[in-house]
Parts: sequence; structure tokens; C-alpha cells
Amino acid sequence: MRDFILGQTGIKVSELCFGALPMGPLQKKMEPAAGAEIILQALAGGINFIDTAQLYQTYEPIRLALHKCAVRPVIASKSMALEAEGMTTAIEECLRQLEIDYIDIFHLHAARVPEGEDVFKTRAGAWQVMLDYKEKGLIKAIGISTHSVPAVQLAAENNEVDIVFPIINRTGIGILNGTLEEMEKAIEKCRQHGKGVYLMKALGGGCLVNEYHAAVSFVRERFSLPIAMGMVNSREVEYNLAYFNTAADKLNTLPELVIEEKCFQVVDFICKDCGQCIETCPNHAISKLAPESKPVINPDLCLRCGYCVGFCPQFAIRMT
Repeated sequence: MRDFILGQTGIKVSELCFGALPMGPLQKKMEPAAGAEIILQALAGGINFIDTAQLYQTYEPIRLALHKCAVRPVIASKSMALEAEGMTTAIEECLRQLEIDYIDIFHLHAARVPEGEDVFKTRAGAWQVMLDYKEKGLIKAIGISTHSVPAVQLAAENNEVDIVFPIINRTGIGILNGTLEEMEKAIEKCRQHGKGVYLMKALGGGCLVNEYHAAVSFVRERFSLPIAMGMVNSREVEYNLAYFNTAADKLNTLPELVIEEKCFQVVDFICKDCGQCIETCPNHAISKLAPESKPVINPDLCLRCGYCVGFCPQFAIRMT
């Protein structure tokens, strides 16, 4: 498997990054011990990079895996905190729950940029805390995780940003405030400015899983950057390792990966119509069809991330 150095950080990572989101309570709700075994399988196969987040609630399986592996992997986490207090809590939680002395990478999570706004200003308190922890050596590199084209453009021009974690895929699903072409240009701008970049949602959060080869090849060939992919069972780990370890001219010898598709639905009679899911959805996939109706999820826009599940106070959104 190929390795990459993330920008000017000196952090060396495998091309395939283990995405921890799907194993957590927002999606599969795997037992921590079972999740740890999947992580260990991935690490044994050559992956040295794990991406997680405060929201994902997957620190425990990672912690268990760290106790059993001989070499510590690179760990990236993130927080949606807007202010200093929330970000301090998030970083301390990550250090404590993973039982680690430092975090390799920490991001502003879901760094959206509404027209005319600068995420580094609107979340200035949280960003300053990240800078402070980096100064102390408790974080090695800081950056943003985002679906937004303007946020990636801003990050490229911000000298304090080390690493950018944007969405990209062959159909452009999930990209906010811009087009696929504009996101490609923003990613290239980050590279030109010396930022480390790794990519999310090459499979569109699962929307493109039935065209795995075309979707993953598009991202690998177009960008030649590390790619984070969620994995929840041995079959997925084995297939992803095989794909990323196979020469490009031999990929047609691999069968297509078949994964059961997932979707999220709002359970009408449980929903209290608070609107938090609508505000939270990173791809504006949840809306009300009429003022008196309950929210509904548009499957054509849903990225299957499950963020809405974590924000619903009634647990009215279920994966089916």
C-alpha cells in the first residue's frame, strides 16, 4: 500500500484510512470489543491511519485496539464545538478516552461556510483552543473537516491550517456551496499552499457502493491522496485492503464489492418535530413537505452518515 506525507506536517499515513464512523452508535452500534477486532485487522493489513470524531462515539473500540497493537497508528479526531469551552472539553475527552499522550490531527468538524462568513472567525474561540493545544504539543496538526467548497478555499489561504479533510466523489454528492469541479480546484489550491489533504466519502457515504471500482478509482486517479473509508466487518476490511494493494492494471481481476445498502428514516409517531435533524444534516437532505408535517429524509440526498441520529433528542431516526 502506498504511503503519503500530509503536507508539511511530517505525518506519514497509509493511502487507506480507517473511518470509524460506521461502527459507532450513529450507525451499526457495534460492541466496542468487536469494533476493536476490526480495527486490529485493518492495522495488521497495513493501514496506519484512523479517522474518528467526538460525535462518532468510537473512542472505546479504538482504545481497546491501541492496547493490543504493537505500533501506534496516526489518529485524527474532530469536534463540532463552536466555542473555547466546548473545544477544550472535546480535546481533553479525546486524550483521556483514548488514553494517549497526544493527538496526531484534530479538526474543526463540519466546518460549513455560509455565504459571506469565515469559519475561522465564527468559530474563533474553538480554533484558538486548537492552536493552544498544538503549541503545548498535545496536538501535532490542526485543520478542518468539511463538505463546503468555500471552507476548503479559506483553509488553503489560512497559514494556521495544517491539514484539510474534504468530501469528494465522482458524482459530487454531498458537496456544499459549489460544484464538483470547484471542489477539485479548492483541493488543488490546498496542495499548492502546502496543506496536507486526505479525502472523505469517495463512495458518497454508501450511495455509490454499487459502483465501488469506478467511484474509488475516480478519487485515487484524480487526486493521489489518502482516502478515509468506513469499515464494519472483516469482509469490508479484506476487500478494501485487496483493492488498495492491487496494481491498477490488475484491479479488473477483483470482483465488485457487494454491501447491503443502508438508509435512515424518521419514525413519525416518535418525532416531536423539534427541527434539530434539519439543522444538523450536512447535505440538507431533511426537510418538511408541509408546515404541519414531520421531517422526512430524501434518500437521493442522504449521505448515510447518521449525524442526525446523534442530534435527535427523541431517538426518532433509525437506520433500516
